[in-house]
Amino acid sequence: MNSEKTHIYFVPGMAAGSEIFRNIKLPENYEIHILEWLIPEKDESLKAYAKRMLLGIKEKNPILVGISFGGVVVQEMSYFLKLKKLIIISSVKSRNELPRRMKLASLTKAYKLIPTSLVLSAEDLTKFSVGPKSKKRLAMYQEYLHVRNKQYLDWALEKMVTWDRKEKIKDIVHLHGEKDMVFPIKYIESCEVIKGGTHIMILNKGREISQKLLEIIEE
Repeated sequence: MNSEKTHIYFVPGMAAGSEIFRNIKLPENYEIHILEWLIPEKDESLKAYAKRMLLGIKEKNPILVGISFGGVVVQEMSYFLKLKKLIIISSVKSRNELPRRMKLASLTKAYKLIPTSLVLSAEDLTKFSVGPKSKKRLAMYQEYLHVRNKQYLDWALEKMVTWDRKEKIKDIVHLHGEKDMVFPIKYIESCEVIKGGTHIMILNKGREISQKLLEIIEE
């Protein structure tokens, strides 16, 4: 019997820490690794940043899973290593899937006006990057926003709204909530829709997401 473990690397959503994966449960033959956010260097490109994120991966042919902005980053990382699977959750596969407000923010550079230094005390960034309208969901996600570094927040916002990928990566697997308000489902193509799923379904639908991940990996 082959007891070798399958290694899965997760990249969280913008400014979030490893705690957002607390409800993801996989069998013992899977080993979960969380790639924490690095502080970007001055004027660092997304591609260069993705290369640095690779330093946290120690195994060959892993599975890479990204949430929201983390989904964008894992797609850039995938160009530099061989993967068993590339999976994104609550994210986008190209610029075509970005909502109008983000495309407009890119054109007008409105993202530069968001007070990222107040990210944990003000609702502006949370609503922009997470999108929940209810106070309960807003508070729930804010609890997991642990990366307070202004340089990171400014960089991440800019890279998200100005992402210029035109075509989706071949064989990428995309799980997306039907009620996602950050990246509305009406703009998303070729994904597996999670009924009732919101942008924070990694938190409140952990059991279902865990099962979906197993099905994708083992198919």
